[in-house]
Amino acid sequence: MPGIETGEHQHRCVLPFVALPTEVRLLRRAAAAQLDQWGMPAAGDEASLLVTELATNVIKHVGEGTLATLILEWKRERLRVEMHDKSGAFPVPRDAGYDAEGGRGLHLIATMAADWGTVITALGKTVWCEIELGSEATCRRVERAVEALEGYRGNGGGLLEGRRREAALEESAIELIADLLHWTSARGLDPDDVLDRAQMHYEAEVEAA
Repeated sequence: MPGIETGEHQHRCVLPFVALPTEVRLLRRAAAAQLDQWGMPAAGDEASLLVTELATNVIKHVGEGTLATLILEWKRERLRVEMHDKSGAFPVPRDAGYDAEGGRGLHLIATMAADWGTVITALGKTVWCEIELGSEATCRRVERAVEALEGYRGNGGGLLEGRRREAALEESAIELIADLLHWTSARGLDPDDVLDRAQMHYEAEVEAA
């Protein structure tokens, strides 16, 4: 699965692939390697998740073995991720139950991406999304964290003000981290390893900003 840089500048990468489960891992690695080459390894984890979801959607909804193309484009403070396939059917977000194995792909993309959408092309369609880089990405992450913490366990943090609000958010952050560690342990993961990886990711983003 070759990577080909094209376009008016060097910050564009075209990765054609065959929509097979075994190809998703290779596609994810190729995308991470390209981001590392561009000097933005901190965006690798987020981009890898988006690439995985977009490629998996092609396999599930367009068909295994079909030809598709992933395009990465670095546009100033954003990274654009495009998935091109030969189906003209628009993806539709659908509700997924708590125990459902699928149905969350588009919701995840919408949550992680700064913007996303679908465009009909001459050969099919393109599903695209953009993630923010640098200081804008950091600000967006802080905003997302505040939104999550205010609604966490229904603590009503958004209704509080001043020090009471900060104290409620801090307590929610501690509880959320503890719950996530329980979640990782219940799935056979090492909580210490997850914390170390999160810390490394955080430090890489701070350094890149």
